[in-house]
Amino acid sequence: MSKKHAFAAVAALALAVTAGGGIAVAAPTTARSVAPSACRPANHTATIAAAPASSGHSHYRVTLTAARGYESCVLAGSPTGVRFSNHGKQTGVAAGHYGDQKTKVTFGPGHPVHFDIQVPDMHRGTASDEASFTLQAPGGEIPGTSFAEGKFSVASGTLIGPVQRGA
Repeated sequence: MSKKHAFAAVAALALAVTAGGGIAVAAPTTARSVAPSACRPANHTATIAAAPASSGHSHYRVTLTAARGYESCVLAGSPTGVRFSNHGKQTGVAAGHYGDQKTKVTFGPGHPVHFDIQVPDMHRGTASDEASFTLQAPGGEIPGTSFAEGKFSVASGTLIGPVQRGA
């Protein structure tokens, strides 16, 4: 190899090492800290309140909120495994679901979500003060059981609507 080619090879190697080093220095060296997910049951609160009735149905709105410090997450569809209780005793009323089960909704601090409990008026209602449920993500269940409190009634034929944006 001639001196001219050897010098060019050394210069190219030096440039590659310098450029590579520059890239490494410019790249972020700290990983982003990820807060716990707002979708986990321990990281949000839920309340139940009466909502406007529709023809033949009573409605109750379950509102979920997350405090600052939790990471936003994506929910989809109606909660599953819904159980209703009154003073700690399960009512035995089962719930189905209605509505679009695929629409994705972002939930987290500053982004509350809600879902509807629709109860037919034709049946005698059973007093309840708590609902337990499992939230759904687009890919399946979110582990754990969430709880919401408030005074409401349930009956045979009760349906749970999909999670929607807003309180």
